[in-house]
Amino acid sequence: MSTQAGLSFEQAPPFLLPLLFFLTAPLFLFAAALLIVLAPESLASRWTAQALALTHALTLGFLAMAMLGALMQMLPVVAGSILPAPRLVGWSSHVLLTSGTIALMAGFLTARPAAFGLATVLLGSGFTIFLWAAAISLARATGGATVRGMRLAVLGLGLTLVLGLALALMRAGAWTPPGSAAMLAAHLSFGLLGWVLLLVIGVAFQVVPMFLITPPYPPRLSRWLTPVLFGLLLIHAVAAMLSWPAMARIAVDAGLAAIILLFAVVTLRLQARRRRKLPDVTLDFWRLGMASLIVSVGVWLAAQGWPAVAASPRYPLLLAVLFVGGFGVSVVNGMLYKIVPFLAWFHLQAQLQARAGSIPTMKDMIAGRWTRWQFRLHTAACGLLAGSLFWPPLTGASGLILALSASLLGLNLLSAVRRFHRHGGRFS
Repeated sequence: MSTQAGLSFEQAPPFLLPLLFFLTAPLFLFAAALLIVLAPESLASRWTAQALALTHALTLGFLAMAMLGALMQMLPVVAGSILPAPRLVGWSSHVLLTSGTIALMAGFLTARPAAFGLATVLLGSGFTIFLWAAAISLARATGGATVRGMRLAVLGLGLTLVLGLALALMRAGAWTPPGSAAMLAAHLSFGLLGWVLLLVIGVAFQVVPMFLITPPYPPRLSRWLTPVLFGLLLIHAVAAMLSWPAMARIAVDAGLAAIILLFAVVTLRLQARRRRKLPDVTLDFWRLGMASLIVSVGVWLAAQGWPAVAASPRYPLLLAVLFVGGFGVSVVNGMLYKIVPFLAWFHLQAQLQARAGSIPTMKDMIAGRWTRWQFRLHTAACGLLAGSLFWPPLTGASGLILALSASLLGLNLLSAVRRFHRHGGRFS
C-alpha cells in the first residue's frame, strides 16, 4: 500500500474523473467574466437577472465543479472509502451539472420558466447522483477532522440543493410557498458557509500541512470547529424561519463570525510558521483567501453597527465579491495548482513505475512564472471588482482582467495535462 500522512493512494480514481471537473471550472469562471464585460448591470444590484446568473456561474460552475472533483479524489484517498461506480457517477454527474448550470444561467438571463424547469431536473439529478455516492462512501469512511468536515459539507450541499430546487421551481412558476425570503436566506447560508466554507475547512486540516509544509492544526480546534459551525448554521436557519428576536439572531451571527475569524487567523499563523520558506503561489492564494475572509467578517460587523451600511445596495455585493471571489475562488484556484500537478505526477509514477528523474516533478508540471502571473491577474480582478461597486467605470476592466485570469488558469492546468500525456500517462 502506498501511503503518505495516512493517505491511501492506491485507491485513487482514474485521473480523468476528477480532471473532468477541474478543467471545466475555469470555463465557467471565464463565462462569469464575460458576463461582467457584456452586462455591467450584473454588479449593479444583487437581484438583477445578470447578477443571479453571475453568482451561479461562480458558485455552481467554478466552485462546486472544482470542489466535487476534489471530493471525488479525496474520498477514496483521505477517507479510505471508494465511491460506488466511480466512472458512472463521475461522468453522469459532470454532464448533468454542466448542462444544468448552463440551463440555470440561461433561465436567469431569459426569464423563461422552461429553462428553470430544465435546470431543476438536470441539477437535481446530477447532485443527487453525486450526493448518493458520496453519502455511501462517507458512511463507511474512517478518519478524523477532514472526514468529519467532508460529511458536514456534503450535508450542507444537500440542504443547499433542496432549497435551491425549491427556489428554481418558484421561478418556473410551479409553486409559491410561504416564507420564501427565509428559504432564500437559508439557501445562501448553507451554500456559502455550510458547503463552500465547511469543505474548505475540512480539506484545510489535511492539505495545508501536507502541501504547504506547515504545523498541523491544533487537535482540539480541528475536532470542534466544523460541528460548531454547522450547528450554528442550523440555528441561524431556524431563527430566520421562526422570526426569533433580533438580539438572538445577532448572537448566532456573532458566533458564526467568531468561528470564521478563528479559522482564518489560525490558518494564517500556521502558514507563517511553515518549514519550507521557498516562494509558493498556492500559499499566496491561501493568504489572499484568508485576508478576504477576515475583511468580509469586518464588513458584516460594520453593517451591524451602522444601519446605513446594511441598507446600502453595495453591501451584499461587496460581501459576495469578498467571500465568493476573494475567498472561495482564491483558495480553490490555489489548490488546483497543487492537486492537478500532484495527480499528474502520481499517476505517472503508478503507471510507469518510473525511476527518479525519468518523469517531471510536481513543480515542473506547470511553469511557475505563469502561475505567478495568473495570481497577479486574479488579485487585480478581485480589487477591481470591489472597486467597481463604488466606481462603476471599473466594471469592464474588472471583467477583462478576470477573463484573462480564467484563461491563464485553464491553460496552466492544461500544461500539466499535456506533460502527463507526453510522458506516456493514461487518463483512464
